[in-house]
Order: sequence, then C-alpha cells, then structure tokens
Amino acid sequence: MLFCSHHFPFFFTDFVDCIFAKACVHTKSYKGNSECEVEMVLITFTWRHGGTQVFLCGSFHGWSEQIPMNLVEGLVAVFQRIVDVPPGYHKYKFLVDGIWQVDQDQLCVQDEYGEINNLVFVEESGSMPSALPREDTQSNLASGSARSMHPEASSSRGLQLEPVMQLSNNEINVSRHRLFMFLSSSQAYELIPDSGKVFALDTEVAVEQAFHIMYEKRLAVMPLWDERNAMITGMLTASDFILILLKLQESHPTLTNDELGMHTVSAWKYGKFQFHAEVSGAMVPPNRRVLQAAPDESLKDVVQTLLQNKISAVPLLHSPEDGSSPQLLHTACLAGILKHICRHFRHSLEYLPILQQPVGNLPFGTFTGEVAGRPSSRVLLTLHSRDLLSSALKLLIEGGISSIPIVDDNGALINVYSRSDITSLARDNVYARFRLDQIIMTQVLQVLDETSHDRCRTCTRFDSLYRIMELLSDPTVRRVVVIDPTSRHVEGIITLRDVCNLLLG
Repeated sequence: MLFCSHHFPFFFTDFVDCIFAKACVHTKSYKGNSECEVEMVLITFTWRHGGTQVFLCGSFHGWSEQIPMNLVEGLVAVFQRIVDVPPGYHKYKFLVDGIWQVDQDQLCVQDEYGEINNLVFVEESGSMPSALPREDTQSNLASGSARSMHPEASSSRGLQLEPVMQLSNNEINVSRHRLFMFLSSSQAYELIPDSGKVFALDTEVAVEQAFHIMYEKRLAVMPLWDERNAMITGMLTASDFILILLKLQESHPTLTNDELGMHTVSAWKYGKFQFHAEVSGAMVPPNRRVLQAAPDESLKDVVQTLLQNKISAVPLLHSPEDGSSPQLLHTACLAGILKHICRHFRHSLEYLPILQQPVGNLPFGTFTGEVAGRPSSRVLLTLHSRDLLSSALKLLIEGGISSIPIVDDNGALINVYSRSDITSLARDNVYARFRLDQIIMTQVLQVLDETSHDRCRTCTRFDSLYRIMELLSDPTVRRVVVIDPTSRHVEGIITLRDVCNLLLG
C-alpha cells in the first residue's frame, strides 16, 4: 500500500520571492568624432598551444571577425595579437587549424546553451594605453612567468587581469566554519515546503508493486511504514532493487512478475543483508537502528547523520506529545540541504569564498590520473556502451558508488548510469524481457532516454563550486561529470556526497 500524506506543516518557513532583472550595458564602439566615445583598451591575447594558423574571435567584435594571430618570434608554439577592446566582460575563442578551441589555462565559462568560451574582464582607465615592448613579452613567455587565466593587458598603466586565486587551507576552513555555524543555527523543519506530499510504502507490499510505485513516482528512496507497530521501520532504496534483481538472476535467468510478487518488501529487507555481504563483502547487521530526524533538530546534526552513516536520506518525523503514531513530514536529503544553503547565500557569495572557487582548485571528487595536480584516493570507474548491465550493477554495489559514466571507444562521455536508474526497468516490465547478463548498456540507455530528460549534468574544472551546488540541488541529480570542454573526455566525477563532505564533513 502506498501512503500519501498531504501536509501543511506546523512550522512555516518564510520565503522571499526575488525578481532578477537582467542588466544590459549599452556601449558605443569607437567612431572617430562620435559624440559618445568609449575608450578602447589594448589587450594582448595569447595562444600557447601550437598550431599552423590561429585566429581570434570574440564578442567584442560581435563574433563576426576572425582576427589572425602572429607567431611570437623565437617561440614555435606561441601566438599573440594585440586588440582594441572596450571595457567590460567579453567572451572569446581561438580557431586553430580550422578547429574551435578554448585555452584551458585561462578562465572558461559555460553559457546557458552549454557552449564553452574563454572570458576576459577589461577595466576602464583614465590614462592612455601604450603597447608593452616585444622583448619584454618574449622574455616573460620564454621564462614561463606570464601566468594568468585572463589575457594580459598590453598597456603601460599596468592593467593586469588576475585569475581567481586558489584558497589556502586556512581560508577553506574559514568558509567551512561559517557554514557549520549557519547549519547549527538552522533547524530541519526549514527543509519542509509550505505544502506538499510525502509518500511511504507499507512493509507488506509485494516487491513487484513497490518496484512500479517507485518508478511511477520517480523516487529513488521511500520510507517504509509498519502498520502493525505504527512506525517507520526503514527506507526502501534503489540499491535494494539492484540486490533483488541480482539475487533472482542467480536462480532464475529470466525474471517474471510472479517471482517479484511472491515476497513482501519486509521479507526482502530481512533477507537482503546476507546477499549484500556476498556481493560486496561487507555484512550489514539486520537489526541496524532505524535512523530518523525530528523537525527541531539542527541541520548540522541531520547532515552528520547522513554523512557518517553513508545514507542518502532520513525520514523527518513529528512525534505527538500524546504518544500517538508519529507523523511523517518530509524526507530530508543532502540535495535539499544544499538547496537550502544556495538559497540563503545566493546574494552573498563573498561571505563564503570557497563557493566562488573553480572546482579544479578544490581537493574533492574522483579524477583520472591524467588530470594533473588533482588529489584523488579513488579510482574513476567507467563503462563502455557495449558492457553488460549485470557488470554495471555489480560494479555499483561492489565499488560502493552511486553512478558510473558511460563512454565511447574514444573515452568521450555518452551518458551516466546510476543506482536510481534501476527503477526504469519497471517500465513495461523490461526486467522480465531481458537477462541482466545479456542486455548491454546501449539497450539500457534507450529505456532511460524515453523516460528521462537532461539527466546527465556536466561541468568543467573551471566552473565554480556554487554552480555545481546549484546543479546538485535538484533531487534528481546525484552527480556531475567533469569533462574536457573540447573533446568531452571524462576527467572526473563530483557527487553530492563529495560536495557535502568538502563543505560539511
């Protein structure tokens, strides 16, 4: 049985609707005797990665002009061009031997269409510009001292466009302490919407029915309600269904609804511990305490419960003073807590400098060995489109991971398969028509593509932590794949738990 609770919580959170107006800065280009002239600034754009012919194109010319760049004398891989640019923010790109490229050593941004460009901010100045001597430029390039993520200014007035500086460990700890104090003073009831629905499954529901309910409701986790004892006894997760299907596959190569309908959820929950130990090698005691949270509990304590017990969600229960059955108010999860943080600090990011840092500057996530300078104690696992679903499911359980990037033969990202995607097999009883050891990931992804949209979120190493947090605030997004902006090669993966451990662990 599916229980649906329409609740109007006894605590209310005040929400302020913010209206954002897009600021448009109108500037007129330099036109000789025009009454409204804009002082142009000479900026040196540099491409240090070789090529035969290199052109510069940017928003400062409306993307309409491809400006040829000149090979720096004495250097075989460095091209430069000095360009008059009006003050303000400008996007640009390089056309290298007919292929559009961004310079990953300089600041990169991704627009709303997913397009990656370099970005430069040009400041106004009251003095007249003059070009730097060529010998100074060559000397700096040759010695490697011209370090910047922004193009360098070529004027004598010293306009230097600094990169976002990497924070020290002490500065990171300052941001973490401020977040700790914020969560300590916040309570779990602030996560509850003013009105909404919460769902719970009766423990005596057949596994097959529970499978379909979770698919239809697009839920990866649901609280379990024991009618006899009038209490929440645990959570049903996507991992439960992975273990169920793997167990059934051992004895019944072709699964049927009858086999999933023979057992109740409570029976499967009791018997899954032994099988989990067989698959992962880690025995979880069947009498493990049911974790929950109260509305007046601090968000700090809720976060610690989730992180320390390596779980994704806890039921938020109100226990009436008269001793009657507890009321299920909400399912508290890490995504909801990140959303709460983003909403609170959206207009004061300077208070938490860590949120403005590029993720490539921060010590978290799982990255490939090719990404230099990235500490990672874990191996980044990937699958190919022709790999078997049974291999993917075992890898998720054995590796204790939530998702695996799917790549093509060149290592470019195709999609992502996660634990929660297992419920898609309930659609039209797909699990009853295929064997797990015969269906390949290409076929599995076809099922997903018909039921999910925009499910694979990506970023680059240059995206800010705050942007990643906004992506992960969506409860359907549990991880963001870090890709090379040009080749789409997978460089790493950042999970919801990675972010929370970095900020709140």
